[in-house]
Amino acid sequence: MTEVLIHPGLVLIVGALLLPLLRGGLRSVVIVALPLLVLALVWQVPDGPAWQLRFLDHTVTPLQGDKLSRLFATIFALMAAGGGLFAMTQKSRIEVPAAFVYAGSAIGVALAGDLVTVFVFWELMAMGSTLVLWSQGTDASYRAAKRYLMIHLLGGVVLFAGVTGHIVDTGDVAFTRMALDSPAHWLILIGFLVNAGAPPLSAWLADAYPEASWSGTVFLSAFTTKTAVYVLIRGFPGTEFLIWVGLFMVFYGIIYALLENDLRRILAYSIINQVGFMIAGIGIGTEMALNGAAAHAFVHIIYKALLLMSAGSVVLMTGKRKCSELGGLFHTMPLTAACGTIGALAISAFPLTSGFISKSMVSQAALDGHLMWVWLLLTAASAGVFLHAGIKFPWFVFFQKDSGLRPAEPPVSMRWAMVVFSILCIALGVWPEPLYALLPYAVNYVPYTGAHVVSQLQLLLFSGLAFFVMLPYLKRTLTITLDADWVWRIFLPALLHKVGLPLVKAWNLLVHAAYVLITESMALVLYQHRQDGQFARTWSTRSMALWVLVLLLGFLILYYV
Repeated sequence: MTEVLIHPGLVLIVGALLLPLLRGGLRSVVIVALPLLVLALVWQVPDGPAWQLRFLDHTVTPLQGDKLSRLFATIFALMAAGGGLFAMTQKSRIEVPAAFVYAGSAIGVALAGDLVTVFVFWELMAMGSTLVLWSQGTDASYRAAKRYLMIHLLGGVVLFAGVTGHIVDTGDVAFTRMALDSPAHWLILIGFLVNAGAPPLSAWLADAYPEASWSGTVFLSAFTTKTAVYVLIRGFPGTEFLIWVGLFMVFYGIIYALLENDLRRILAYSIINQVGFMIAGIGIGTEMALNGAAAHAFVHIIYKALLLMSAGSVVLMTGKRKCSELGGLFHTMPLTAACGTIGALAISAFPLTSGFISKSMVSQAALDGHLMWVWLLLTAASAGVFLHAGIKFPWFVFFQKDSGLRPAEPPVSMRWAMVVFSILCIALGVWPEPLYALLPYAVNYVPYTGAHVVSQLQLLLFSGLAFFVMLPYLKRTLTITLDADWVWRIFLPALLHKVGLPLVKAWNLLVHAAYVLITESMALVLYQHRQDGQFARTWSTRSMALWVLVLLLGFLILYYV
């Protein structure tokens, strides 16, 4: 160690392990105070390596600070505090500790200076998030947790292979920028993209997150995909391949969110859509684009958590998840409806909200780089975001035709969490300079120009008009949306049942036949060696000479052939 400092991520992980021992008011205080303490510790980490250790003849750096790592560690700590406040009344004794292990591991990834440390915290993050999902305690959440863990263990194996190959090729474990010039670097990129929700495994996100509890989904939305964005910014900025991956994710998320009926699956697909904007910015790779990707990840954690808090409040107070079963909730849940609407405006990049001052940086970077098609597609995608998350979610849940439900507002801690995050969404939109000061590069961008504000309002207003014109076609029904997870949830088990089981039966028959053949052959040999068996009899000299001649003849043939 070069300096005695406390690792913020380890503090949160150790505190999480001690949290189940606390009860009552003390536990409630610690749930909020511990992440805030971690936030203060994040800002004690200096630029450059703070911890350095020798491991297997390599120098690993478990703790290292710079502007990018500090930005992500800050928002992860804030999210842990806000999520803890929202989950304060959660009855599960496992969820919040698991979520804090999850958040502490994400902070560990953000502050890691080497690939070995990244991998260790990466896998610990997978364990924590699986426990958050599993702690819901239902059969659906248990099965979703198994599928979730399988996908992330697969991604972890790929990442491990890539890290191992990188160390063998270079002899260096430092986590720095990498080019796609070797199989090891491609494997590292693929491992990162699995956690980002990139194709073809994007469906794990919409499959798993909605099966968590009303508070668990809030935690799950914040860390896995955003740590993937962080490591991509750190490791693969300017990789053109990521532009097209990001654009695919943008439109994939929009299409499936428009088709979906489950309110939390809508928001889960929206996560894929928003991460697509960030990955496209990373692929563009300019300072403006990387600043935009980092800023958008920061604000996305806040407004997505706010949206899922409002959705979780609805699920908790009504017991319903389908948009077709909801509507008119603003009558008795006005605060939840207002906070959900603020989150919807923020994700749509409405002026004076946080999304407006971040997403536009990525689009501007595409325009500055003369990537006209990329800019056009991102602009079209911005309109699609307003359709599925900006209008569809609040309209069908809170404002559409009255469903007759009259639920009360959620408990006070949940209301406070939504209010705090709503204030952050508006404050960052009105006053973006503090966020811009945290970004990794100097910001030379002014979001509030007349042209930008007018063009964005025009885009949003025409998108809103299109929504209400097409409202009869967008009305939700009780349908099931098939995604790529159909392959490993339905097709592969069916294939195993139809093809695998007959093969297993045929193999068992073959093994049994071989066993019978060997057993009978051994019995025959043993019988022939008995006192009255063929091999126990006395053979004549003439017969023995004949067999010796046959063996010699065979040996000669084999030798000369």
